[in-house]
Amino acid sequence: MKHKAGNLGVDLLLIDTGDLHDGNGLSDASTPNGAISNPIFENVDYDILTIGNHELYVSEIAYETFNQFSKVYGDRYITSNVQIINPATGQFEYIGSKYRYFTTAHGLRIMAFGVLFDFTGNSNVSKVIKAKDLVKESWFLDAVKYPQPIDLFIITGHNPVDTKASSSTIGTIYSTIRGLRPSVPIQAFGGHTHIRDFKVYDTMSTGLESGRYCETLGWMSMSGINSSTFRGNQKPRGVLNPTQKAIKVSNGTSSAPNTTTAASNLVYSRRYLDWNRLTFSYHAVGSQDSTFDLHSGQRVTKEITQERKALNLTALYGCAPETYCQSCKPFLADGNIFGLIQTALAATVINESRADIPRLIIGNTGHIRFDLVKGPFTFDDSFIVSPFKNAFQFIPNVPYSIASQVLGILNAGAYQKRSTDDSASHLLSPRDFNFNTPLIPTDACTAPDDQAKAKHSPIRRRAEPLTRNRRAQALTPGYLTTDDFGSNGDDTPHSAIPFFRQPNDVQANASFPTTGLPETVDLVFFDFIGVNFVIPALTKAGGKYTKEDISYYLDKAFTTNSYLPAYARKFWQKNVPNCPVGKGVGYDN
Repeated sequence: MKHKAGNLGVDLLLIDTGDLHDGNGLSDASTPNGAISNPIFENVDYDILTIGNHELYVSEIAYETFNQFSKVYGDRYITSNVQIINPATGQFEYIGSKYRYFTTAHGLRIMAFGVLFDFTGNSNVSKVIKAKDLVKESWFLDAVKYPQPIDLFIITGHNPVDTKASSSTIGTIYSTIRGLRPSVPIQAFGGHTHIRDFKVYDTMSTGLESGRYCETLGWMSMSGINSSTFRGNQKPRGVLNPTQKAIKVSNGTSSAPNTTTAASNLVYSRRYLDWNRLTFSYHAVGSQDSTFDLHSGQRVTKEITQERKALNLTALYGCAPETYCQSCKPFLADGNIFGLIQTALAATVINESRADIPRLIIGNTGHIRFDLVKGPFTFDDSFIVSPFKNAFQFIPNVPYSIASQVLGILNAGAYQKRSTDDSASHLLSPRDFNFNTPLIPTDACTAPDDQAKAKHSPIRRRAEPLTRNRRAQALTPGYLTTDDFGSNGDDTPHSAIPFFRQPNDVQANASFPTTGLPETVDLVFFDFIGVNFVIPALTKAGGKYTKEDISYYLDKAFTTNSYLPAYARKFWQKNVPNCPVGKGVGYDN
């Protein structure tokens, strides 16, 4: 791609917005997390990278990022508001560079910042500077007012591009830059909310967010930057050129925290590509040729395959008999994963010395990260579906009249986020990472646009990349995105995947009497929610319990990452090792 960009006389920048850990065996099965996957990522020739919150929860991972990963990329790894204690000096230092001023191959002069949202769940060896404080720092203001010419500002961050999102701080950075440099374009690249999104801030500023989990490759092009040193081609021939002004075309009010009246010749395009080989080969010139595979890519593929084999990630626990989704079905409906969770918890979370005592088992639904698809359920899948290692605690002999109220109280309360003073660094929840909101707020997943319903011509080899995919077969379930540029951004048309909100918590019952209700139960719960949520709920229900009443129900080694494999080993052995494979999420089982 970069070679082709050079031939076209344009600049191509490759950008990553953070979070390279949690949710896949290649990263999670190693110690520390990322020890194997990070060197694989290092094969990618990024122009700008920044840090995510997943790199900061655990001190050992934060130091690996500081000592190794950031050093591979030098000033391209930008952490404008994230510091770490250097063990050699005892002083806070920036994990990466504070900013990057550079000139592209064709002469564009760019000032780039990397800004994490105002994250507070980091371990005590690191520090996240709030955006409102960052924009007051002298070095930041000096960089914005840099004495050398700037043709474009780039804000990269694990940070929502929608400035109305509660966790977004991009608006603070944008407003400061725009106030000091009213006539210089600003381009943001964001993340964290796990959605496809494109926002217009003003006539010279936009923001792109490219989904989650390597499901999406975000593409954005812009032309018309006013630069006295640009030696490239503003309108390359043989490819589609951007044509859309930075004007919001979808319904609703603009998310721009500020506007500029400066005249602008800038035009843009954006596209969300499904991340798979078919998409990439479809858009590549000569996509059916053997030359599509580069030797460097084949080398990395071989490395990934070898590491997966060494980690035994394909070890088979059992055959999932159907597809269970997080949010495409109503809570506890057929095909909703939390019905399976109830069954699996009741069948596997058993203290043999108390096995006959009735028990309620409560866990936050956020411990499920992803859907579980019909077919082989492997060691790797156990990290994809439920990577977090929360152990099981309990309070014995709680009156059922009190214990039975806890679930309702928890589900009526706030999301269960990690306490910032929690000393147990492994107590992580997807609520912290927005894992539970894959298709909101800007994906119109319940209302497919008319264009997506049209017939499409057969796939063919492309001479012009990034034209809209048009295929003759029936639409497959997937993303339907509406953003500030409208509803034509999804590269591949899809049918809708319904979205149903799920409650905060799910509960399983076990060893209950065949008739009637028990007088008392063992109240079992994830240690993630024990002290901060279950104890207050018990108090509200009329109980008198403290953290001193809590103990571990099972050995700490048996966690929320353990019970689904245990269930599969016992109950999903039919058809092993030749598991029937389903179509995936969005299809009926």
